[in-house]
Amino acid sequence: MALIFIAPALWSVNYLVGRLAAGTVAPHLLALGRWTIAGLLLLAFAWPEISAKRAAIRAEWKQFLVFGALGMWICGAFVYIGARTTSASNIGLLYAVSPVMIALVSTFYLHERMGRVQWSGVVLACAGVVHVVLKGHWGSLGDIEFTVGDVWVLAAVLSWTVYSLLLKAWPSAFGPMARLTLIVLAGVPVLVPLTLVEALWFMPTEVSWATAGYIVAAALFPGFGAYLAYSYMQRELGAARVGVVLYLGPIYAAVTGYLVLGEPVRGFHWLGAALILPGIYLATRPTARSAQA
Repeated sequence: MALIFIAPALWSVNYLVGRLAAGTVAPHLLALGRWTIAGLLLLAFAWPEISAKRAAIRAEWKQFLVFGALGMWICGAFVYIGARTTSASNIGLLYAVSPVMIALVSTFYLHERMGRVQWSGVVLACAGVVHVVLKGHWGSLGDIEFTVGDVWVLAAVLSWTVYSLLLKAWPSAFGPMARLTLIVLAGVPVLVPLTLVEALWFMPTEVSWATAGYIVAAALFPGFGAYLAYSYMQRELGAARVGVVLYLGPIYAAVTGYLVLGEPVRGFHWLGAALILPGIYLATRPTARSAQA
């Protein structure tokens, strides 16, 4: 499915925004602006279904609040905070752990079937990610040093894992777009008080067109587009196989970094892609049982 490759491309915009906005936009304000705009855009499309199922909102509002805190607050602001004090390589390595965690927990607790072919794809894609993160120098794996920023990113990774698993574990009366809209709208009030505290006592934000541009870019691409694609794929493919799309992150980040920031694309990027792409193909193939269903 094309969304497997489109979603991480949209997410890669977040890497650029996080780097460019550091020192200009406070992390919680960037997350709040991102999800407020994305939520309004989603609401314009999802309103008919949400309006028709108002009773279901009352039944699921606690779930929406949990999803909003996990996906919009922790996965949103924490990465922006961590990016200020840790390297892109460390962030990539930490996020590479998430698909493995999703696959393992999905297999043992959600009873999603993963055959040998799918597991071989996970391993192959993981090897490609580590190769990119280490820039092809596998001997430097033990030399990586972790900072306080890594703790923030690790919290975001764990939150994303839980978010992905709960999307599959908790059934909903809403379709992917309507459900995502309600999750985003539940996350906004979680972010508001934290954004005010951050602005008043910790990190000011520069009032400029650049600030507005960063917020809008984060809302349209890694907000509205990427999360909608991910929610739809979760329903169609399951948490374990869809989690593997995160392995494309380092490759897409390298390409967008080259196109926007002029960062060079080197040989280890190409070799990493040669491992990641077939790995995703194998990991997302249906199992024999699901193919016969």
